[in-house]
Amino acid sequence: MAKTEQYSPLPPWPRTDYCGAIRATDVGREVALWGWVQTRRDHGGLIFIDLRDRDGIVQLVLNPAHDAAAHEAAGETRSEFYIAVRGKVVRRAEGTVNGELPTGEIEVLVSAFETLSGSAPLPFQIADGAATAEEIRLKYRYLDLRRPEMQRNLRWRHQALQAVRSHLDQNGFIEVETPILFKSTPEGARDYLVPSRVNPGKFYALPQSPQLLKQILMIGGFDRYYQIARCFRDEDLRANRQPEFSQIDIEMTCPRPQDIQSIAEGMIASVYRNVLDIDVKPPFPRMPYAEAMERFGIDKPDTRFGLELKNLTAAFAGTSFKVFAEILARAESVYGINVPGDHALSRRELDELTESVKSRHAMGLAWIKAGEGGWQGPIAKYLSDGERAAATAVSGLKAGGTLLMVAGPPDKVRPVLGDIRLQLAAKFGLDKSDQLKFLWVTDFPLFDYSADDKRMVSVNHPFTAPNPDDLAMLDSAPLKTRALAYDMVLNGQELGGGSIRIHSRELQLKVFELLGLTREEATDRFGFLLDALRYGAPPHGGIAFGVDRICMMLCGTESLRDVIAFPKTQKAVDPMSGAPSEVDPRQLKELWIKVTS
Repeated sequence: MAKTEQYSPLPPWPRTDYCGAIRATDVGREVALWGWVQTRRDHGGLIFIDLRDRDGIVQLVLNPAHDAAAHEAAGETRSEFYIAVRGKVVRRAEGTVNGELPTGEIEVLVSAFETLSGSAPLPFQIADGAATAEEIRLKYRYLDLRRPEMQRNLRWRHQALQAVRSHLDQNGFIEVETPILFKSTPEGARDYLVPSRVNPGKFYALPQSPQLLKQILMIGGFDRYYQIARCFRDEDLRANRQPEFSQIDIEMTCPRPQDIQSIAEGMIASVYRNVLDIDVKPPFPRMPYAEAMERFGIDKPDTRFGLELKNLTAAFAGTSFKVFAEILARAESVYGINVPGDHALSRRELDELTESVKSRHAMGLAWIKAGEGGWQGPIAKYLSDGERAAATAVSGLKAGGTLLMVAGPPDKVRPVLGDIRLQLAAKFGLDKSDQLKFLWVTDFPLFDYSADDKRMVSVNHPFTAPNPDDLAMLDSAPLKTRALAYDMVLNGQELGGGSIRIHSRELQLKVFELLGLTREEATDRFGFLLDALRYGAPPHGGIAFGVDRICMMLCGTESLRDVIAFPKTQKAVDPMSGAPSEVDPRQLKELWIKVTS
């Protein structure tokens, strides 16, 4: 290890190459490299070191007969020491070529060696595939980031954003930064608040998105805007959600939904072409929200596999099966999923699935199996031949298959079966296909009803324009009003969503009123937007994409944390730095804040 008296903040010589870039065409050339020691092997005098940097690994060989000083200097080197070397690129001896490495045909015969920094014993092995608890990886993130997988993920993230910027620039968009410190404007999640020292008792909010500001930019005449924006939402976390994240924010003046969708399709196609060399071909299919819920029970359907929901209500009309009869008498529904015989479920698995539906959703699951001798299962004896024939015709059930059924209100039944569909796909590996199934889901409802708050809430956000064909429903049937909103979905993951915005001040006030806001409350929260809408606001709309979600799909990982340099855990904690943490009482006093518990 380098001694303090020998310490220099400068490298001993300039680097000529990255480790992973050297090839057989470089044989005979002198190179200078820096990097971490991946492994060190002493073979009876010869020392072999795998040297790693961001581009990959190259093998070093230290031969005392070639350079005794370099060989001696490498004697104490261990894993993750950071070293600098000079040497000549030579071919590996016959029989020692490593076909799994791009640099496997060559090695570097070292003639100068210097340790720039030593390493303490490692808390985990820095190699892809090494079993390490995520909490440990996040605590020692500076080591975890050295893993080739993390290096690749963040490089692909960089390439994806380069492709995004290039595509949008070519289509006339201007990148504009918007404030991080802004006004609290409720948009669906809790705000992160920042106290103002110079304005005691007042707070900024970190933006949940630049939604209002990008609308202001359209009113301000910029016509086409984009930004790689940082967003902050204080909400419960999971694998695909973080308290702070990045989104590709896009807004256009006077667009139709298909104009925005076309720009977005071209952008995503550019990302896949530039990062993975995959040719994605727009336009993507469209599916109305109502159809997605009817067929898949979810508004972001994975269309790589079947197992679609079937409406069996008519098949069981007049049934003598008491459970179904009582539900149908309330004008509710029966839906089912046909699980083919090549994905057979055992009785134990069916019982476990039934119990899961009961415990997770407080609903019952009925099932039958189509055997060679007819239907089998707990409810088979209650069903008539006519009901069996009708259900078979609707579901497509064949011998060996299983029909899973849930009955109740459609808005509750379909999501339950949608969840079962995804569970079955994971169980049978149907969601492991490398197909890229893009889809636009359109015609979302403008409003939903919150039983907890006992009022209507926005499905997207309160600035979403209603479908002009449904304007009259705002007064007569607001919950049936469709929005000019659209989501891009890939393999069951929402990549982004957007809408045409309201550019009429009176219509915006009407929507606020339907959401339970008085004019005074609306003016207090959104006054600057309402004022701006008085001055020739053009029609406008846009879309926002989750950068982390796109990169997660590109990299084939199941967690956003694998494509973010410094993520938080599901408890919104950074194990590496210890954030969030307590602060000095003097800071709180300056901010006029007192911690009460």
